[in-house]
Amino acid sequence: MRSTSELVQNAWNAGTVIPGFNIPYIPMMEPVVRALKDTNSMGLIMVARLEWIKFESGSLKAIRDEYLKVKDENHTRLHLDHVPVIDEDDKRVDFERIIEEAISLGYGSVMIDGSRLSLEENIKCTRIISEIAHASDIPVEAELGAVMGHEEGPLLPYEELFSTGKGFTSPDEAKRFIVESKADWLSVAIGNIHGAISKAKKDMEKPNARLNISHLKKIYDPVGSPLVLHGGTGIGKSYMMEAVSNGIAKINVATAIRQPYEREVSNSVKAAQDAVYRSMIRIIEEDLELSNSATIINP
Repeated sequence: MRSTSELVQNAWNAGTVIPGFNIPYIPMMEPVVRALKDTNSMGLIMVARLEWIKFESGSLKAIRDEYLKVKDENHTRLHLDHVPVIDEDDKRVDFERIIEEAISLGYGSVMIDGSRLSLEENIKCTRIISEIAHASDIPVEAELGAVMGHEEGPLLPYEELFSTGKGFTSPDEAKRFIVESKADWLSVAIGNIHGAISKAKKDMEKPNARLNISHLKKIYDPVGSPLVLHGGTGIGKSYMMEAVSNGIAKINVATAIRQPYEREVSNSVKAAQDAVYRSMIRIIEEDLELSNSATIINP
């Protein structure tokens, strides 16, 4: 079985992308996996710390156990998404313990999020995780800059955020970060934002984000390794395709499948799962054009 590292590398080499799908509610996992199989595409099944703290994914083990029931290794791998050092509520997180637990449970890749730290602290904490994960041949994703949206407080109006470049990844810092942190993949901020997660805002439609592709090129040229785009929901298709042509090898999708589930679950879990499946098919076939990507990424 090819490792997650090999699969992302294959996508990057081929100029295509692996989508990652977040599972904030455990019943979402089955239709996500089924859609990947039915479209013969490759994807990552993901859970972030906030999804067992603020939603209903339960725990790292609960997600792992459900994954073992429905997985298809021709089409899926299990990934640990955002484990922050400082979380969206400005609280310190025992990030080492969480990531070590994920590795022991069999997660194929992990993410440390030090984006709320100084550059030096982000490098230091990411390097700690790289040493732990690489000892088990597990690749590490990290974030430089700040992909906003998860915070409780008010977010800048999107147009102001984009025009000012607030939180954008610094091209000058990116090369140093990758070299010194030993991270394998870099999550970048180039106009993409996360969907809101607070109870008051989680049902709101995301702004139609766009990407600063020239800024992405300035990051990619010195880094020269796979880049990751978080906050994939709501970004125009042309921007997504251009980003993949400029180093993005993994795209995260959460809001586009979470909100359909939440809208339908009061009717029945089955109705909610059907809504997730329909959204998945649209994302794979139309938004990302990834039908049959498994033949390229996982031949």
